[in-house]
Amino acid sequence: MNGAPEVRLSPPDARPFVKWAGGKGTLIGAIAERIPKDRTYRRYVEPFVGAGAMFFWIRRSFPDLPASIGDSNAELIVAYGAVRDDADGVISKLETHAHLHCKEHFYAVRAKVPHGETERAARFIYLNRTCYNGLYRVNRKGQFNVPIGRYDKPKILDRENIFAVSTALRDVELRPGDFGVLTDDCGAGDLVYLDPPYVPLSKTSQFTSYTRDSFGRPEQERLAETFEALAARGAAVILSNSDTALVRELYSALTPKPSFDEVQVPRSINSKAGRRGRIRELLIYHHS
Repeated sequence: MNGAPEVRLSPPDARPFVKWAGGKGTLIGAIAERIPKDRTYRRYVEPFVGAGAMFFWIRRSFPDLPASIGDSNAELIVAYGAVRDDADGVISKLETHAHLHCKEHFYAVRAKVPHGETERAARFIYLNRTCYNGLYRVNRKGQFNVPIGRYDKPKILDRENIFAVSTALRDVELRPGDFGVLTDDCGAGDLVYLDPPYVPLSKTSQFTSYTRDSFGRPEQERLAETFEALAARGAAVILSNSDTALVRELYSALTPKPSFDEVQVPRSINSKAGRRGRIRELLIYHHS
């Protein structure tokens, strides 16, 4: 890997096929600038892949670099796997959802989880593209409970992008699970990007219920310990999070202390449109 090339987001490049709270499309350039330019990597690892904006940039820019991506949201990883392995089947199911889309169909689909992975993937994508604000939220039973969104003509199927994503995912390792497990084998030569559910800026800004398990202070503390362990094992590590006292406290205490950079990014997921503005975030990184 020799430097961070210019960011390209135009077709036919693969783009995120789901909407996701905290998507990194606007932060890619800033992250790319902090990838060391003087080394070759053996693997890219992303255990909080979400919509995958950074992953797709890596695949476009360094197509020969092996990659391992994962997430604690098992349904999301099922969707990635089905798009990779059965793009035609996913497209066929999405065509049906698009044809039947209405309020009654949305709630009928939301109420029932199919068994097959292709059907589960199409359901996941359909609900994501048509639910309120593109949020993913579940109740204590792990059931998706976001209401239908107010869209005149939601784009349920992007056929070209599904095929592009399928191609980008070839030979990529997909792993559902906890970030600690997904990074346990990382070490020298690995480039690891950590994009966890952010520490909330206020009591009303918590969008951390991506799975039935919350991501609170204990998980943030464990993530900081994981960051330190990865750095100690020789991995290049980059993490993004909100600029809060807790994040600064946790990562300032690490040995060696990582680098901190402040970045301004737009945020669009808020129940009140007037509060969807630019906010300050942190990029924290360590290069052995």
